[in-house]
Amino acid sequence: MRPITAFLTLAAAMFLVAACFIGPASAAEKRLALVIGNSAYQASPLATAANDAGLVAQTLQAAGFDVIGARDLDEDALRKSLRDFIDKASAAGPDAVTFVYLAGFGLQLEGENYFAPVDLRVSSAADVSLRALRISDYTKSLAALPLKARFFVLDGARRSPFVVADKPLAGGLALTEAEPGSLIAFNAAPGTIGPVEKGPYGAYAQALVEMIREGGLQPGPLFDRVRLRVDAATKGAEVPWDADRTATSFLFFDRAPDAPALGRERVAALRERPLRDLGAQDAYAVCLERDDLTHYQQFVSDYPNDLLARRVRALIAARREAIVWRRTWLVGTPDAYWSYLSRYPRGPHAWDARRRLSSLAAAMEPPPRYVALVYDVPPPPPEEVVYVDRPVIYLDDPVFALPPPPPPALVFLPPPPAYLVALAPPPPVYGVYALPTPPIVAVPTYVSAPAYVAPPPNNVIFQNIHNTTVIEQINRQNTIVQAPPSGAAVGAGAVAGAALGAAAARVALPAALQQRAALAAPPSAAGGMARQGASQAVPLTAATQPGLPTAPGQVPGGRALPGANGNALPAASSRMAVPPGNTTAAPMMGRPVRPAEARPPSPAPVTRQQAARPLRQDLMERRAPSGPPPGQRAAFAAQQRAFAQAQHQQQAMQRRQQAVAARQFQAPQRPPAMPHPQMMPHPQMMPRPQMMARPQAAPPPHAPPRAAAPPPQQGGGGHHCPPGHPCR
Repeated sequence: MRPITAFLTLAAAMFLVAACFIGPASAAEKRLALVIGNSAYQASPLATAANDAGLVAQTLQAAGFDVIGARDLDEDALRKSLRDFIDKASAAGPDAVTFVYLAGFGLQLEGENYFAPVDLRVSSAADVSLRALRISDYTKSLAALPLKARFFVLDGARRSPFVVADKPLAGGLALTEAEPGSLIAFNAAPGTIGPVEKGPYGAYAQALVEMIREGGLQPGPLFDRVRLRVDAATKGAEVPWDADRTATSFLFFDRAPDAPALGRERVAALRERPLRDLGAQDAYAVCLERDDLTHYQQFVSDYPNDLLARRVRALIAARREAIVWRRTWLVGTPDAYWSYLSRYPRGPHAWDARRRLSSLAAAMEPPPRYVALVYDVPPPPPEEVVYVDRPVIYLDDPVFALPPPPPPALVFLPPPPAYLVALAPPPPVYGVYALPTPPIVAVPTYVSAPAYVAPPPNNVIFQNIHNTTVIEQINRQNTIVQAPPSGAAVGAGAVAGAALGAAAARVALPAALQQRAALAAPPSAAGGMARQGASQAVPLTAATQPGLPTAPGQVPGGRALPGANGNALPAASSRMAVPPGNTTAAPMMGRPVRPAEARPPSPAPVTRQQAARPLRQDLMERRAPSGPPPGQRAAFAAQQRAFAQAQHQQQAMQRRQQAVAARQFQAPQRPPAMPHPQMMPHPQMMPRPQMMARPQAAPPPHAPPRAAAPPPQQGGGGHHCPPGHPCR
């Protein structure tokens, strides 16, 4: 033992010495992500937001991010989730990278961008700032932390259902600046909105996932390619935007040297040439990649008669107005707002300017003399005004009739990968707040996570990004666990077996939501959860998912305890409880109960529906779903046999109980003879009401009813009246 101990001591010492030399230079990079997808809006549900969030979260897991996420959050849950994430990021250290992705409805009001919770209701403009989440609060909070890089993606520029009568809100999102060391991105250019998408996934989320999985792309080029892909996928209806101020190199994935070339060298060479030498199609792609006002204006100057010139003019009009409004909002004086209204009297932010003038107690109309604000861009020419003379800018508006752009040349962007084109929608979700889980696709072997990334805890996707066997097994398990159960729950054995890898592949909920999810809405009256769409929520209870804590007043099976939640306590199983004086209530065999036979008041009667809900119905509700995968048919068959055996035993127990109850009421019990009213004895001398006999002591059918012995008379020294005769 001594040589072994000495060897271990020497090895430990060498490890400590090596850590002292290489530890600071090879600090692991922690990656943290928060992904939110709001689909179930009360104002107008969205088809793809929750699915998009699940797809992005899954991709970030593969890239080594410790991801927490949720869907369909109200205002309180949304604020708590973001606050918890910022607290988590503050404890991660200076080598951490954060990524926030919000999918849902985004709003802008008076120069600020907001993200809408699912319970948002807007009756006035003030409701937006009071009830929605202001994005700058969280981007500034993350910028104040000592982090390596910060990404904030807002997939929310959509056609908003939140309308203020007579004083419309500006559409889309407001132009903003990225904080130092940060990148901020929108799914659509400032002031514009994307088209309505019907699913299963949105164009922006798919493009973002595709470019992250390409590997070897820095943040700037990555989001440039996202813009090209979305523009082509939506036929020009949606043009993403981003602002990058990251100061350090960052790669989501490494790309092997022998991987297929991305063609970045050829694109870089094209970007250095004048636009007039490229041709209209390549010049348009270069302009989209650069995405600045200067190159858009140069394109219109070089190709004024090309069909794409009209589309580029619409992009110029939207960007020019966004720049003018941001400059106006930053100055924030009455002169500034009057200057904006002089350029855009019916522009997207005209009512924002009037609201600001009202809050400053200034007149709506400018005085004869005021100091006009000098902007960095000239006033819009007449051909641009038509695009911005409205609250919302739709690039696919039929009024504009803009021609669709051609797909980018292969040198800029290859065709979309087949795995995204044919990606199946995620199975329906039956957990409160849980994100959908799309089918996992293996990452190409020439793409891998950087070696310096700290492995996230319990991340089965990160550990198996190239293992197709494990990925296929996880996909099957996700389908089994999330399959709609024929009742309240799937069998515990099937859930436990299938959830081994599937649970690890799912996105964890924020800490503030875990308890709320466990104590969420109870099952429906039918005993199970109503099936909903892929982006709809069905609560997950302890009956449907082993290991979830039960709600107060519930047993682990999911049923309420007697007397819990305001329910009445049931009566004893061997006696029939009937309220006093109720001659219409009948026991099981149909014989009316007279007042003389009624029992004292019990806590509450058991209704026929409650008495008819035995454990048999619970067993029927817990049947395993039909049609299991071929690899798990044996396990499902064994489970179904176990359910059938338990059901048979329960039915036998019920038959025995019914037989006992039948014997109880088969005995003819004649009511006691009632004396003449004039011969009625004193109330204290009347015989006590007969008590219902216990089943084991039931008299034979031919025996007469046993009369209770009357109490002794008050004055009588032990004299008793004969049974059935009045006392004289």
